[in-house]
Amino acid sequence: MKGDLHCHTRISDGSMGIEEVIAYAKRAGLSFLAVTDHDTMSGVMRAKILGKRYGVEIVPGCEISSIDPDTGRKVHMLCYLPKFPERLERLFIRIQEERKNAGSEMLKKVMRIYPVTLEHVLRYTAGSKIIYRVHVMNALMDLGYADSLFGRVYHELFHEPDGSCYTDFTRPSVYEVLDLIHEAEGIAVLAHPATYDSMAFMAKAAKERLIDGVELWHPDNSEAVSATIAETAKEYGLLVTGGSDFHGMYRGIPNPIGVCHTPEYALDALLSHKDKTGIKTRIE
Repeated sequence: MKGDLHCHTRISDGSMGIEEVIAYAKRAGLSFLAVTDHDTMSGVMRAKILGKRYGVEIVPGCEISSIDPDTGRKVHMLCYLPKFPERLERLFIRIQEERKNAGSEMLKKVMRIYPVTLEHVLRYTAGSKIIYRVHVMNALMDLGYADSLFGRVYHELFHEPDGSCYTDFTRPSVYEVLDLIHEAEGIAVLAHPATYDSMAFMAKAAKERLIDGVELWHPDNSEAVSATIAETAKEYGLLVTGGSDFHGMYRGIPNPIGVCHTPEYALDALLSHKDKTGIKTRIE
């Protein structure tokens, strides 16, 4: 029994719908799956219904964008099994509005360079409330201005931080996000700590008991990173999870569902993690 606890759908920036993701999870031999779209849990109910149909257990979750105010680095937090998900809604709305404004601004800049239209880009945003960079790139590929999603044109337009059309958005403090996850009685798991150079934050948050777990199995984790994560998790009694960070063709590298997974013992620990006493808060 194994599962993938980090997957994205068209509701955020994945290229496949919820049913397709669940169906392929089943074909990949997975017993459970978490749909962790960015800054929303709007697909969880449908995922649960479809999971029953396909025989895949759905673990409610999401991935929340934030920033470490101490370093200025991005931090992604996975929230699993919130008892009161409605307590996260105001946060979701705030982040989505920031993302929406940034996406619209990026498209305006691109439209000054290429004759692409809003209507064309919106063909690729079906199911999502936000224009992501990959949606714009899809339209540019249709028009023959690019031959790949993440090639030269993407780098020139959208590379962080110096792409000519790149527009950043304001993220909440990771400490605010952690507080809200715990107010919702959810489980806070630090996603891919090496991706945004969050290893020092991981150590600090583990020591201060601000997080419940960390993503041990992830495509971005090297053997050395995985060893450090495992050691930290063992030292501070953290949960460990794993997932592919699946985005379909929008990931940029070959990355099928289940390429990294959570074993049964880790899922059992996650599902039985009820006691939140001792969790501290720190709102900046």
